[in-house]
Amino acid sequence: MTEIAKQANSLSIIESVDIGAVQSTLTKINQFQAVVQNTLKKNHDYGVIPGTPKPTLLKPGAEKIQMLLGVTSEYEVIERVQDYDKGFFAFTVRCVIYKNGMKITEGVGHCNTKEKKYINQDPYTLANTCLKMAKKRAQIDATLTLASLSEIFTQDIEDMQEFIQSEQVETMTAKEAAQIKLAFGKHKGKTLKEIYQSHPDYLDWLLKQDRTDAVIKKAIQLMFDAVKEKTQNKPTQPQEQAQPQQEPMIDPLDGEVIEISDDDLPFGMNE
Repeated sequence: MTEIAKQANSLSIIESVDIGAVQSTLTKINQFQAVVQNTLKKNHDYGVIPGTPKPTLLKPGAEKIQMLLGVTSEYEVIERVQDYDKGFFAFTVRCVIYKNGMKITEGVGHCNTKEKKYINQDPYTLANTCLKMAKKRAQIDATLTLASLSEIFTQDIEDMQEFIQSEQVETMTAKEAAQIKLAFGKHKGKTLKEIYQSHPDYLDWLLKQDRTDAVIKKAIQLMFDAVKEKTQNKPTQPQEQAQPQQEPMIDPLDGEVIEISDDDLPFGMNE
């Protein structure tokens, strides 16, 4: 088909459109988006992650939107990999949304046991978890399309958390690292700085564990490096020489406390 023919076809489609109906539809979409934003509850129906441009739609929010629109959803596993020898499980799920028996739209979601959040866990216990996650992703994907909400919400909070964690690992400073609180083990509730001051060997042990979260490992290493650098750069003077009055030393590990909850860590630790 020539370019001229394509343009002619496009124009014929536009000419057949009822502009008044389109304007009415766009107005209703904007009104519905406003209703959604006023109805959904933060941290329940949607989540907000610092550093991201849009809130993230969660499963309860998707279900509420479907209820507001009076639609139903059906799910189909369109791809399934269950390798019990290698311990790899993957699922791709399609979510089809219907209104009065008529198909309106669909969405697709995928999950597998090699995703970063699962990489250090027993894959044989994660098969059902991955299936549920794929179903949830498909549901949210379909709902965003159904309600024209992609300009308001992002897709999946788990995926965004992985991005934020990656950014945190790359940009973390020693001060930020020192104020992270552990949410597991015998030092639960203490900052890494507090643990370093009382039990630095525990942090050294955490650093060597394969299952330790990447953010925690990065934080501990930053602290160790900061202390080592300050020790190496400290000037030495003869004891008999009078010490000049100096400004108070700035603690390289002093900063704002950052909470890390159990949900932010992929594993627990025994006391």
